[in-house]
Amino acid sequence: MNKDKLVDKIVSKTNYSKKQIQEILKSFQDVIIKALKKGKKVNIVGFGRFEVKTRKGRKGVNPRTGKKIKIKSIKIAKFKPGKRLKDSVK
Repeated sequence: MNKDKLVDKIVSKTNYSKKQIQEILKSFQDVIIKALKKGKKVNIVGFGRFEVKTRKGRKGVNPRTGKKIKIKSIKIAKFKPGKRLKDSVK
């Protein structure tokens, strides 16, 4: 399901307009992104938890040249599903 289909599904279940739902969804994303940038976790009970983890640097090999390279550590966004979400897809 893409974003447009998600918006349409929410519109059909509520009394809100498509534009209002799009604004709410964008605000939801913005709030989560802003919190993660600050290093905070976002926990939505029953749905899941968003958090930032650091992937450690490591050594690798350039597949074209075969030359050894150093891969820097990076921060990545992680999502861990909550109990209700896990149980509903079993």
